Amino acid sequence: MGGTREALVLGATGGVGGAVARRLLAGGWRVRALHRDPERVRRAGDGLAWIPGDARDAARVTEAARGTALVVHAVNPPGYRDWDRLVLPMLEASLVATRAAGARLLLPGNVYNYGPDAFPHPDEDAPQHPLTRKGAIRVAMERRLAEAAAAGVRSLVVRAGDVFGPGMTGNSWFALFAQRGRPVRRLWYPGPGGIGHQWAYLPDLAETMVRLAEREADLPAFARFHTRGHWDADGTRMAAAIARALGRERLPVHRVPWALTRPAAPFVPFLREVREMLYLWNAPLRLDNARLVAALGAEPHTPLDRAVAATLADLGAAGAGQGLKPTRPLPVSRMPLR
Repeated sequence: MGGTREALVLGATGGVGGAVARRLLAGGWRVRALHRDPERVRRAGDGLAWIPGDARDAARVTEAARGTALVVHAVNPPGYRDWDRLVLPMLEASLVATRAAGARLLLPGNVYNYGPDAFPHPDEDAPQHPLTRKGAIRVAMERRLAEAAAAGVRSLVVRAGDVFGPGMTGNSWFALFAQRGRPVRRLWYPGPGGIGHQWAYLPDLAETMVRLAEREADLPAFARFHTRGHWDADGTRMAAAIARALGRERLPVHRVPWALTRPAAPFVPFLREVREMLYLWNAPLRLDNARLVAALGAEPHTPLDRAVAATLADLGAAGAGQGLKPTRPLPVSRMPLR
């Protein structure tokens, strides 16, 4: 991408937004970050130009985006709450700002868009018939980007599996394995054993997004790419990598007893929203990244052990990086319901 190398990041305190902001800075971009309370989140030496504002305020976002070449829309309502009320208005504010700046909008995509008719290896043109409310909203977001592209507003969607990595938030499924500042004594696995699951390492995902954004001249007005990330073919590879990073000889793995959460789900919004997405753990879904490889030559990829060790070190997990030689953790198929 020639000319202006300035970007606005919405959601810079989140996992994906923060990773993209750091990668942009490392690549010589000047990066602005919008937040309702920038004084609370500003960190000395983070390199970001923090601007006060609400992602739903189109006028404020437009002012923050003035003169930029890239608007990163990586903001979501916290705790899975109020998607139906907030997600599309926030996207609309970013589209207004992107149009005014003559920039490209970058949207981190996910697999919520897909129902079983697209499994197991959807490409970018696979049918989008989601089973959930959040999936329907994600489909509506991409439909809106396609409409805006027809009117001259450029966008880029980069889709990935579940994220993990330094700077990730508690919204990641990886939080079932390890939480910030807490020792890892056991792992809680969300799905049944023997079913593959796709993960995306945040620094790799950010690298992919920025490389694509910097190829502006090669991108169509509405560009979509899939990443492959890390594939855990049977649900044991991620657990084994965590055990190795922690230097644990034996790390118990238990399946989450979702049946016990059913009575509380109607009264606990987070539980209700998470339970809605469990179908993505009950069948293998591995994104086809052929279009991305054709564009970049290869997908950025950090070896799993190194990626997991960096994630656990960032979380402050006790024992991360000790480098011992543990045996494999219990297979998921043998997890007791506790």
